[in-house]
Order: sequence, then C-alpha cells, then structure tokens
Amino acid sequence: MDRTSACTILRILISLYQLPDSPRSFLKFENQFQILVLTILSAQTTDRIVNAVRENLFLHYPTPRDLARAQPEDVEEIIKSCGFYKNKAKHIIGAAKALVEEYDGNVPANMDALLTLPGVGRKTANIVLNHAFGIDEGIAVDTHVRRVAWRLGMTDHTHPDHIERDLMALFPKNAWGKINYLLIMHGRTVCSARMPSCDSCPLNSFCRYYLQVFLQK
Repeated sequence: MDRTSACTILRILISLYQLPDSPRSFLKFENQFQILVLTILSAQTTDRIVNAVRENLFLHYPTPRDLARAQPEDVEEIIKSCGFYKNKAKHIIGAAKALVEEYDGNVPANMDALLTLPGVGRKTANIVLNHAFGIDEGIAVDTHVRRVAWRLGMTDHTHPDHIERDLMALFPKNAWGKINYLLIMHGRTVCSARMPSCDSCPLNSFCRYYLQVFLQK
C-alpha cells in the first residue's frame, strides 16, 4: 500500500470513529502508574476484565510504593480473572519495585527505560507513552491491529515489530498515536476475525482481503 492510500484510510477512520472526541483509551486510568499496570495486565485478556479489577487493585495499592511491598498471593487473588495471574502479579510488583528503586516512584517517559520494566514490551511501552505522556514513539500492535493491517495490505508481515515498522513508514508521525485505537475499533466493529462485514466496510475499495479473497468466495 502507498502512503496516499494509507492517509485516505486514516481520514475515513478518524471520521468513522469520531476522533478527537472519543477517549482513545479502552482502559480506565487516572494516572501514569495506573495505565502502566493496567496495560501489563491487559496482555491476552479483554479490556473489560482488566477494568473490572481496576478499582479493587488500586484501592489496595494506590501507588508504586504500595504495590512494591505487596505479597504476590494477595495481588494474585485480586487479578485472578485476568488470566496468567501469577506471572502478571510478578510483573506488576516487579515493575513497581523498579519504579521506586530507579525512578523515584515515577513512570519513565522514554521507550528504553520502559522496556527495562518487568512485563513491558514495545506494545505496552507505546501505549503508556501515548496515553500517559502524549508521546508517539511508535505504534502499538495487538491482534486487531495485526489482522486489520494485514487485510488492508498495509503489511505483509505477521511479527508485531515488523508490522509496527511498516505502519510507521506509511503514516506521518503525528498520526501514530491514533492508529492503534482506530484499527482496534475497526477490528472490533467491522473487520472481525471470523465474520468481517466486508460488504458494508467503508474501506473495502482499498482492502486487499476484500478484493482478493472475499469477492472470490
């Protein structure tokens, strides 16, 4: 796909999903620490489940120092519904300890520092940078972004790092912070994994999947 087509798609999605009026975050957070913890918890589960444990988790552990002192079994009990809860408890406690010991209890505002925290990869770091600091260092790639980007022909890759590079090359940097939200919304509402609504999709004239696969069925 060329940049002109990608930017046309961007304009259509912005209009369709009402940016900048929409919140652009699927997780409910009040500060930088909360979005870091919640994004770590969101791996391989739904935002709804993570949001459901949010209040109880931060009632018990409102600051990095509180969470850093937590007993793993106590945190596990709170986040059990999030799946992989033992590893996630270990990660968020470890991240909190790192914040306290290395960053005076503050979430660092750069990619390299975030990537040193337990449980943080590029997807999580990109989300934290964008939502907590308004910094667009890259584009977070999850299952929806991967599926929609591949179907549209924005990438031929399946690895998140390669997909991110392809998307960054297609879109201007001032749009990077919007791409994750827009492609997730489109993946959830139109371009679903099993039964995409291709006939009614406003992007079908640009879409590789629609032109090469769906129309041939």
